[in-house]
This record gives sequence, C-alpha cells and structure tokens, in this order.
Amino acid sequence: MADINVSPAARRQSSGPAGGGPEAGGREPAYDLIELMFFAYRDFVGDPDHVLERFNFGRAHHRVLHFVFRHPEIRVADLLDILKITKQSLARVLRELVEQGFILQKEGQVDRRQRLLTVTDKGRALALELSRLQTERFARAIAGSGTSRDAAVRFLFAMIDPEAREDVTRLITKADRVAARARER
Repeated sequence: MADINVSPAARRQSSGPAGGGPEAGGREPAYDLIELMFFAYRDFVGDPDHVLERFNFGRAHHRVLHFVFRHPEIRVADLLDILKITKQSLARVLRELVEQGFILQKEGQVDRRQRLLTVTDKGRALALELSRLQTERFARAIAGSGTSRDAAVRFLFAMIDPEAREDVTRLITKADRVAARARER
C-alpha cells in the first residue's frame, strides 16, 4: 500500500482573506482528507454493492435492511427519522424488500396505524453477510493503520454533528442490547 504524504505546504493555511485563511476565519480545504474519505466510503459500501447486485438492490436497500435488522419491529416513522428520508423515498425500497421476502411489515398492536418492520430469516442472512464484509474491511483498516478500534470509534463519533451524537449513542446502545439478548436465547 502506498504511503500518503502531504507536504506541509499543501496543508498550510492561505495567507489572505480571499483564500479562506485565518483572517477569513477558515482554512484551505483539506483535500487529502476529503478525497480519502470519499475513496474509503466508496470501497466500504462497494463490498456490499457486489452482493446486492444479485437481487437488483442498491445502497438504499442496504441501509433499510441494516436498520430493520438491528432494530426488530422498528416503526416506519423511526426508520424515516434515522435515514433522514421521505416516505416517498422509502416506499419503493421497502416494497421491494417486502415483496422479495427480506422484510415483514405488520400493524402495531397498540396503534394499528403504525407499521412495524422486522427482517425475515432471508433478510437476517443477507444483513449478516453485508455486515461481515464491512466488519472485515474495518478489521483490515484498523490492523493496517496501527491504530485501535477505540480510536476509530472516537474518530467516527467526532464526525457526527454534535447535536445528533446523543441520539446516535442511544440508537446504537439500544441495538447492541437487543443483539445481546438475542444471543442469550
């Protein structure tokens, strides 16, 4: 793997306000980080993309399947909030996942207007296959970078908008508790 070296000159802040330097309250764009994030994300989602092609699914299907798997009986409204998409954006993807037998949709017991989503055995198998691919990529990256899993977690958490961090922590913690209970059975 090639080393990524960025010269100090490339990282140096611009000297004038028009360049976004200190007088303008900004910095030169961190093109190296921006582009590395782009390529890392491209490859991180690329592994699952190849598996999803077998079903004519895309990344939206992956995101829906992931969160329904991690949050059994999630309400459609909560899924919309997590994904920050509209009902219309979710409708086609969800319909395809339901029609092909990856997700079950049922009415809420208390409020029949609610739609609760859960994965089928087929959906669980696909979600696990996709998650394992991404877990392997994280493991290789952490081992290859000489960093720790905890450092990677702190970095990714810091990338989340501060006002969303509490909700994200709650969401991940809840999913981890549900997964732990399922393993105990």
